[in-house]
Amino acid sequence: MRSISTNIFPSFFQSNNIPFSPLHNLHHFRSIAKVRLKWVKNRSMDHITDTQTDLKAACLIKDAIARSSTAYLTSKSLLDSQKLLGLTVPTLRFVRRYPTLFEEFAHPKYPSLPCFKLTQLGQRMHDWEIRVFNESEDDIVERLCRLLMMTRNKMLPLQAIHPLKWDLGLPDDFDRNLVRKFPDHFRVFKGTNGSNSLKLVHWPEEYSVSMLQKMNEKGIGGSIVDTSSDAVSGYGNYKRGKAALEFSMSFPRGYGAQKRVKAWMDEFQKLPYISPYEDSRAIDPNSELMEKRVVGVLHEFLWLTIYKKTKRNYLRSLREELNLPHKFTRIFTRYPGIFYLTLKCKTTTVVLREGYRRGRLVDPHPLTRLRDKLQYVMRTGLIYRNKAVDILTSLDHSFDNNVANYTKEEDIDEEDMEVTDECCDSEEEIGSEKD
Repeated sequence: MRSISTNIFPSFFQSNNIPFSPLHNLHHFRSIAKVRLKWVKNRSMDHITDTQTDLKAACLIKDAIARSSTAYLTSKSLLDSQKLLGLTVPTLRFVRRYPTLFEEFAHPKYPSLPCFKLTQLGQRMHDWEIRVFNESEDDIVERLCRLLMMTRNKMLPLQAIHPLKWDLGLPDDFDRNLVRKFPDHFRVFKGTNGSNSLKLVHWPEEYSVSMLQKMNEKGIGGSIVDTSSDAVSGYGNYKRGKAALEFSMSFPRGYGAQKRVKAWMDEFQKLPYISPYEDSRAIDPNSELMEKRVVGVLHEFLWLTIYKKTKRNYLRSLREELNLPHKFTRIFTRYPGIFYLTLKCKTTTVVLREGYRRGRLVDPHPLTRLRDKLQYVMRTGLIYRNKAVDILTSLDHSFDNNVANYTKEEDIDEEDMEVTDECCDSEEEIGSEKD
């Protein structure tokens, strides 16, 4: 049985070349009651974001050293990188914290200029990471294809994708090697503004089923929307419950007991689900249908990330390409059962709740497992500074037993939630925080 994505909407080539959409002039016929929700602190997810900040910065520095022609970086080149790396301490102080990865030495020509290269252990870990990338190549191609498939023109500027490399699990040289190895999937071309963009060459139909559709496949059975012209001519012709795929929700403490909130969520879940891979430009931007579509896009995007989270600013940079409303970030606080916002490390990060259970990833990616081992190595400190071979030999055996000492699991500790009858007409307090 064909999914919604292949029934309701035109295909990729039709949506780009033929001005037709079966969702033309869809409007909402009744408003869903909304309540105003106060942001609830989740210490477990805050801790995850906090501990991974140093790990990400170390990986970025490691990659920069690895691609350097000299195989080292000078202290001068690292001075202005603190903000770029998302650090709360000066970069040089940060690098010196981890002698297991970075070795300091004097510049060959200028002895007073400190330089940093990868230690033997750091180089081994980097080689290990390259091997994981090679073994996960098909998965990387799929993630990148899905990202481009969700955009309006099936392309994105490379400058918008590069900040997402860490979150999407892309190799450092994806824009060169992947394009060369998969010319039938990707092509790089120069846009009108002079910047390079990555474009999807063809539409892989097997990727057009969203994660929510996959998870609900057994549950929804034959509940497919009728695609006849009479059935799709207006929003009122969508019957409640038809293809109304439900999002998994993990309610904060005290949330589920609120009758108004429960009624709101029940109405929301009954709305038809619009796949993020469908052309949505004809949907009324102020309709409830569009709101569920926006939730679906954000849900799918976060599923594409290997940590099921990303910075809010990264999503803002993709707003137009993903056809998101101007104030789409209010969705994160409006649906706290699906998303969580953390303000750790002087930025705002959005987390997909269903991706975690008791502070750990539900379905860890091979790259996240390797990065957990790298984080363990970072935290071992000076004890293994000159014992790279020994730690690599015992790493697989000791990691699973000892990593819990370094990645502390905390039970969810949440404050009470305020619930009122008001609808959120403006950005929530957390939504207006500066990144």
